[in-house]
Amino acid sequence: MPEESVQALLAPPPKRDNPFTRSPAGVVGIAFLAACLGTLPWSLGTVAEGASGRGVARYNAGAPAAGRLPPWWVSPSPDQAARLNARVDPAVLDAVALRHDLRPSEAVLRTEGPVAEELRQHWPRYFLGTDILGRSLLVRCLTGGGISLGIGLAAALLSVFVGTMYGGIAGYAGGRADAVMMRIVDILYGLPYILLVVLLAVASDAAMDEYLSRNKARASWIQREAVVALAAEGRGTAGTDIAAVLAADPLLRGDLERRAGELLPPRRVSEGTRTAFDVVTLLVAIGGVSWLTMARVIRGQVLSLKNQPFIEAARALGVPVPRIFLRHLLPNLVGPVIVYATLTVPQAILQESFLSFLGIGVAPPLPSWGNLAADGLEQLNPYQSNWWLLAFPCLLLGSTLLALNFVGEGLREAFDPRRARR
Repeated sequence: MPEESVQALLAPPPKRDNPFTRSPAGVVGIAFLAACLGTLPWSLGTVAEGASGRGVARYNAGAPAAGRLPPWWVSPSPDQAARLNARVDPAVLDAVALRHDLRPSEAVLRTEGPVAEELRQHWPRYFLGTDILGRSLLVRCLTGGGISLGIGLAAALLSVFVGTMYGGIAGYAGGRADAVMMRIVDILYGLPYILLVVLLAVASDAAMDEYLSRNKARASWIQREAVVALAAEGRGTAGTDIAAVLAADPLLRGDLERRAGELLPPRRVSEGTRTAFDVVTLLVAIGGVSWLTMARVIRGQVLSLKNQPFIEAARALGVPVPRIFLRHLLPNLVGPVIVYATLTVPQAILQESFLSFLGIGVAPPLPSWGNLAADGLEQLNPYQSNWWLLAFPCLLLGSTLLALNFVGEGLREAFDPRRARR
């Protein structure tokens, strides 16, 4: 039986559709990523440690006596149980030992029986266990996740910005400028990707070390002053090997080195400043070489858009080129840019984790999933495998990459007009 037709004016209004909630997996991914970044202020905070109450970063707080303890839901070995007994509050330990007519040192060694059962109720609970230095793996994973995700997001934003500007300029300019710019991209594509990142990271680290030590500046000053001293003594300097002269005259060399040390002492920076410099260098190195594909994508989009009637009309009206790009081209590029950015973030996170795993990324004690996995790999052995130190960083890294794929799917649902629901 055919359905009864309804006049258009009498038809009920269509239900409003929120494009950002079309993909439930995308909403779950966004919630997961928000949890990683939202806990970063807490995990980077400080806690009082030791008798002096000195403030220590929460991700770096711990005692070696609590090292390699398993998660609280895993049955510990007798040695681990004894060490957990030693972590019980001293007042509670003394009370338990007194009730069972034992000395505290004897009660600590009890891993079975009523004393052990009573002490087990007061064990500190490490949800994901501890590392070799007794630091909570949960806190370090949360911190490492926020840092890895932050580096990935920042590197992706840098990559998207550079790629969008470069590809947009090349596509809109066209002709010889477009050909030259794209050949540069082809050359960069032919270079080893990871090698470029490693070289940038190593070069920046060497530049920072020279800035702090000032060795080259002192050596140059010593060379100049040695020339002046030789000239004052009436000794010619033309064709003279200054290094050989200084090696033959230890008194002059020692005096010049002392004066150079006073005039150009080594610089000092705080640990936080050095860590921030290393992190910024890493994200610039990753983002600075990952914009090539983005430039090609944007160039192709601009080539197809610049001959559209609305762009020709804007040019005919005398609209300036920057305004055409910002007001007419860029809004039509938002969809590809955002979707590609969600693909760049997982790639940047994997690169950061890989570099940190090799020891040239985020430097300890600041955690990232890469150096946490590298530390956990060392704890796998046939005698006592501390599996949690490797399993949880890798599991969280995989979950984050999966969540980012969900976010990309949700953004495609939101910004791809061909997938819009009518």
